[in-house]
Order: sequence, then C-alpha cells, then structure tokens
Amino acid sequence: QVRLEESGGGLVQAGDSLRLSCTTSGLSVIALDIDWFRQAPGKERESVGGITWGNDRTHYADSVKGRFTITRDNADNTVYLQMNSLRPEDTAVYHCAGRIIGRTASGYDYWGLGTQVTVSS
Repeated sequence: QVRLEESGGGLVQAGDSLRLSCTTSGLSVIALDIDWFRQAPGKERESVGGITWGNDRTHYADSVKGRFTITRDNADNTVYLQMNSLRPEDTAVYHCAGRIIGRTASGYDYWGLGTQVTVSS
C-alpha cells in the first residue's frame, strides 16, 4: 500500500539549483528512513544521501557534500533533496528509497520510479 513518488527534476544549467521531493503515500502511516540514489546511463547506481525518520539525521556522499541538503517535512510526508551548485556530472535519474525503521536486513522496502535531472555545461 505504501508508495514513494519523486518530483522536481528538470533541465538546468551548471550552477543552478533544483529541489526534488519524495512523497510517501498509503493507507497507513509508516515510519521510513529515506535515502536518495542516482543513476546515469551506463553507470552504476550511486548513493546520494539520506535522512532518518526519528532524529532527522542526515548523511551525504562526498561528491555532493556541501552542495546538497536533505530535509523532511513530516506534515506533508515529504523528504526534500535541495541541490545547489549543480554540475553536469550530477545528471542522472534520481530515486528515493524507503526503509522501515527497525529493520536490520539489507535493502530497501520501497522505491520511487525516479525523476530526471539534467545539468548542461
């Protein structure tokens, strides 16, 4: 019943900013840690960062640290990925993934379909 959906992608120039959203919907309220991933054509999926459910603890990949910020709005069931100073190498499909808190097994319980981010030189 739980669904994650990303939005906010688009075409921008280097140095511009975008804010992606990851909205959780479903019949029941569920507590999820939310992580962001990206994958460019011909490349492996890469972890961008994430935020925990309980304490809003964040982590970021070195490649985006200082440029990207992840926040959570519990009232809207939405996690945001604010991307500043975008570079062409940030071009990818961005996915959010949810993990049920307390789960110790590897992997994620829910995935969004992704949103395209394209950064031109």
